[in-house]
Amino acid sequence: MERGLILLVAALVVYVTPSVQGTAHLSFSNATVDINRTGCGVSKLCVETPNDCDPAGESSCLFVSVIATRPVAPNGAMLSIELRGDSSGYVALGLTVNASEGATQLFICAQNSANNGSFFFRTMDRNNSDAALTPTETRVNEIRGMVNGTMIKCEFNIPNVNATNLRTSHVTTASILLGIGTSNGTALGPFDIRLNSGLLNFADPAANVANVTMPNSGGAVQPHAVLLLLSVLSLPVMLRA
Repeated sequence: MERGLILLVAALVVYVTPSVQGTAHLSFSNATVDINRTGCGVSKLCVETPNDCDPAGESSCLFVSVIATRPVAPNGAMLSIELRGDSSGYVALGLTVNASEGATQLFICAQNSANNGSFFFRTMDRNNSDAALTPTETRVNEIRGMVNGTMIKCEFNIPNVNATNLRTSHVTTASILLGIGTSNGTALGPFDIRLNSGLLNFADPAANVANVTMPNSGGAVQPHAVLLLLSVLSLPVMLRA
């Protein structure tokens, strides 16, 4: 039976320890998080595995869509995210410049099996060298999420995304990692990478090329030789090459 409680967070800075979710004003609604392929390649950039799977269907589909606003100095751009996947723990979007070095910033949508499969949201940094996860502070707003069995759907915005030392046109260029992991409601297991998109310009809905699907493991991903720094305002740790 679909759980109708949808987590709505108007605006917050998410800060978590391994056992405590960041505090915020929460409200609940019976609205549905509707994620589909409408607009893919035209108004939003879509990345998924398996290729061309349907996030609105019942079959397994790990899917993310990204809409990037035009960068405005000095605040950069805002990314509007839709994320859908199947997991008894969590599904996550990773943003990184180099998936084998530096860090990946993870945006995690999860269910708490110890609390009737309720939805929760966290942000973490993943060390790309040893895959270790570290709680981080990230500004995220308009979070909406729901759980139906193992299906997890969520929407959220990442404001003030900036690049440094490069032209404004590169503000929204990074690699997308999609994956899943385990959760016992307090601790999160390793991020199991299922797909690495390679470098994409989020401002171009048609930027996605052939996806590189990863093995069913958290193994290393080939590096991308690009000097780019993507930062999110109020993050103590920058995505770094």
